[in-house]
Amino acid sequence: MFLKAVFPGKYIQGEGVLNQLAHWVHWFGEKGLILASPSSQERILAPYAGDLKANSISIELFQGECCENEVNRVSGIISREQVDILVGMGGGKTIDTAKIAADRTGIPVIIVPTIASTDAPCSGCAVLYSEEGAFDSVFYQKMNPQVVLVDTTVIANAPARFLISGMGDALATWFEARSCDRTQSLNACGGYSTLMALNLAKLCHDTLFAYGTAAKIAVEKHIVTPALNHIIEANILLSGIGFESSGLAAAHSIHNGLTALPETHAFYHGEKVAFGVLTGLALADASPQETNTVYAFCEEIGLPTTLADIGLVNADREKLMKAAEKACAPEEGIHHEAGKITPEKVLSAMLAASAMGERRKKLTT
Repeated sequence: MFLKAVFPGKYIQGEGVLNQLAHWVHWFGEKGLILASPSSQERILAPYAGDLKANSISIELFQGECCENEVNRVSGIISREQVDILVGMGGGKTIDTAKIAADRTGIPVIIVPTIASTDAPCSGCAVLYSEEGAFDSVFYQKMNPQVVLVDTTVIANAPARFLISGMGDALATWFEARSCDRTQSLNACGGYSTLMALNLAKLCHDTLFAYGTAAKIAVEKHIVTPALNHIIEANILLSGIGFESSGLAAAHSIHNGLTALPETHAFYHGEKVAFGVLTGLALADASPQETNTVYAFCEEIGLPTTLADIGLVNADREKLMKAAEKACAPEEGIHHEAGKITPEKVLSAMLAASAMGERRKKLTT
């Protein structure tokens, strides 16, 4: 087995970089298609309509779920319209749908995240869900996106909850990378982590703790600051390379398990991942100092620390066991943690993590 790492072809971040979109589309072909979330079309693309039409770039609205039906629908449009390059513009599910559809039809993809809520933009893998929103499977593309354009003005004008959720997703990067390194488990590329990937994962962690609070203040005021720039980079680039090239473990598996419970569907990916981080720390018997530091970060930023925070108020053990069992499916990264992981252990860790969060809330009221 070899060391393996993957990267996007180009990563460009800054104020106003959306103005470069037509240039990059024509770098790869003549006819472009943008798969855009409805909010992206209304909030972002309207001023560019004339320029896009003049450059043979059309817009197709994302239908709301990254599922087989939606991927097949978009793939059909690409084939019928003889599209040369696809652009995915929006949040995580729009982006993932674009990545899979482009891969299946054999064309390049440009990713334009309009929120910094996940580390999906840079990665060469995507999550497929059922039409009801439950986790189904991970789809691996042949290549990572050719270009990732991150317009910081666009992200600064999005609701703060998206950036906070992205910090929850990015929070998992180092802890999962560390677990994979300790157990010599494979990363998402089918190899072992490089030193570069491990250090990017650690830099992601350090950046969150250094600049997270200041970035939250900036996005609440809809202003671009150095701190916001750092956190956008951590959420999208550092976490994207860090998770894919170092590996996944407990936090994302627990997220996947939680999607089996309809009560959690109203909560964002990164919010459920953040609770997965806390559960993973309980599962791995992390030191009290580290555990307290992570809880304090989540509380300061506004990430979930209890089951109630992700919609599971008074959830009984039987219901939570469904999530624990799904988290422990044979293909899940949770088995990259040390020791034998069972649904019973995961259930106990979920309950312990939530109880700790509840206790800390009481101490501060």
